[in-house]
Amino acid sequence: MTSLLHQLIKKIAEKKPDSVALRHRQSAHTYCSLQNDITSFSRALISLGLNRQERIAIFLPKQFETVVSIFGTVAAGCVFVPVNPVLKPAQVEHILRDCNVRVLVTSTDRYEQLKENLITCHDLHHVIVVDKTTTKPVIPTNSYTLDNWHDLLNAAPTTQRHRVIDTDIAAILYTSGSTGKPKGVVLSHRNMVTGAHSVAQYLGNTPDDRLLAVLPLSFDYGFSQLTTAFHVGASVTLMDYLFPRDIVNLVVKDKITGLAGVPPLWSQLTDLDWPQEAQQSLRYITNSGGAMPGATLAKLRSSLPNTKPFLMYGLTEAFRSTYLPPEEIDRRPGSMGKAIPNAEIMVVRPDGSPCAPHEPGELVHRGSLVALGYWNDPIKTAERYKPTPNQDAGLVLTEMAVWSGDTVKMDEDGYLYFVGRTDEMIKTSGYRVSPSEIEEVIFATGLVADAAAVGVSHPTLGQAIVVLAATAPGIAEDSTKLINECKKQLPAFMVPIKIEYRVSLPRNPNGKYDRPRMAAELKALFEGSTA
Repeated sequence: MTSLLHQLIKKIAEKKPDSVALRHRQSAHTYCSLQNDITSFSRALISLGLNRQERIAIFLPKQFETVVSIFGTVAAGCVFVPVNPVLKPAQVEHILRDCNVRVLVTSTDRYEQLKENLITCHDLHHVIVVDKTTTKPVIPTNSYTLDNWHDLLNAAPTTQRHRVIDTDIAAILYTSGSTGKPKGVVLSHRNMVTGAHSVAQYLGNTPDDRLLAVLPLSFDYGFSQLTTAFHVGASVTLMDYLFPRDIVNLVVKDKITGLAGVPPLWSQLTDLDWPQEAQQSLRYITNSGGAMPGATLAKLRSSLPNTKPFLMYGLTEAFRSTYLPPEEIDRRPGSMGKAIPNAEIMVVRPDGSPCAPHEPGELVHRGSLVALGYWNDPIKTAERYKPTPNQDAGLVLTEMAVWSGDTVKMDEDGYLYFVGRTDEMIKTSGYRVSPSEIEEVIFATGLVADAAAVGVSHPTLGQAIVVLAATAPGIAEDSTKLINECKKQLPAFMVPIKIEYRVSLPRNPNGKYDRPRMAAELKALFEGSTA
């Protein structure tokens, strides 16, 4: 099996050079042309004097140059740092400074927005702009040079690249940072290649697949669409969409066979009409980044009767952990499945001892998908990456596992069920409540297009449950009806005290609900209350 990330593309380019690797707007790029540009970019980086494992940040939307930059970086023996294109200059500055980025690849317009922030990035030596411009941007400092993508690639000499092995760092992926400054998860070539092989295995990917990449490539789940496709020689269509309808239209246009999304995106797609062409081509859909509400899943299955839904659980610190086979969905409603190939998932008590069936405990992931830790942060790394529970006493070296912080339970057959995320659990009236259980009921009413439950400080309850909701098309706001539905299906301590309506719900850069921001907005809601 291929052991290095950039070799995924090289392998297919040697076997099937004319196969399409990427589609973007009206352009298509073969594996051969993609590999040639990757080689040129890697040579260009070496010619700039970069040392082994230096960091290259890529701040671009999904386009051909983005993919070339990523795989050319690792081919040169360097580390790529994908920056979510929706981030603001101050957030980008933090990432560049945090991991001492040496080269930034971006566009002219993005550079103009960033250039004042780059003054503080003292490790930055080169900014590469990918677009051809008639006027050269003004550099506010002499600390770095401004280079043109096309000039660099055309003039790239044949140079000796750095030696790379599979345990070397390939990428640093920054989490959303909704509870503080973003932290960089350090991933090796082995992590990413193993992940590609594992996911392609259970999804049954083949060279005939056409995947649609709509999630950010800075999100491990979004980047996985590239690696999974390249592992088997399939093609990927790159897309930055404006409206959910655009996704459906592109599924039809490019005969997409695989589509990955997060719960808020699926909620937006459920009420759309899926043409017959989409129903025929779309072989599977996948969900991660949170539990998909049952009502949403039911609508999607009705609209896409020939499409297999794969429900998955993962975390950036270990890429992907579990999946539920489509044939188990009806037999095991609410399950997040079992471990993906080449991973072991354990449910343990605080002391590391295994939980009994149906006993809630912390999910611990071991295996070659476990990342290398957080960049330059030994304290946070030690909190999350700890010795594997109950490992063989004969081992001389301690095996490290990811302790997820997520509470789950396992049934007698080994299937896992999500209970709650430590930083999202609501503590009310002495109970610990999972927001997803409340949201499941809210979504099932059909009265909302979006909903998220959060805990808000309350003088007597500890936290009160408040639901932020956006109404479904053509449905009037009706808090009383929503709460009455909750009363029918939930115990009293889980019924929301209040429904707050919004035009849309805040999300973080990866498309997930920004629960800390919601809680902050509602912080004063019950101040002065006595009941």
